[in-house]
Amino acid sequence: MRKHFVTLLALTLLFSACQETLEERCSREARDFTRKHCPMTVGNDVVMDSMTFDAATHTISYLYTLSGALDDAGRINNSNSRELLLQDVRNSTQLKLYKEAKYNFRYVYYSQQKKGTKLFEATFRKEDYR
Repeated sequence: MRKHFVTLLALTLLFSACQETLEERCSREARDFTRKHCPMTVGNDVVMDSMTFDAATHTISYLYTLSGALDDAGRINNSNSRELLLQDVRNSTQLKLYKEAKYNFRYVYYSQQKKGTKLFEATFRKEDYR
């Protein structure tokens, strides 16, 4: 009986040690996604460069590069980009777990023509998408 208890205890400790926190999972998924899929063309003149996670602020960031006709800060900032992105966050079933955990979602768009130039940025917090 005691041998079974020790074995059960060892297995319990082993499996509980293998479980990752939501923060660890998010960090791993962002890193794996970026490594496997980026850069990735997501539409005309839009390339997803990476996805990152900041555990300190619980923020998932999506970084993109825009080219062609979209590579224009005036055009991006004068459109309803923020509202469209917010609707995507609100409607996304893939983000459900992270929305329930009240994570933030940040979208950053850079210029291909002017390397390093940020064209647009939007961050959505729980108050925005609920």
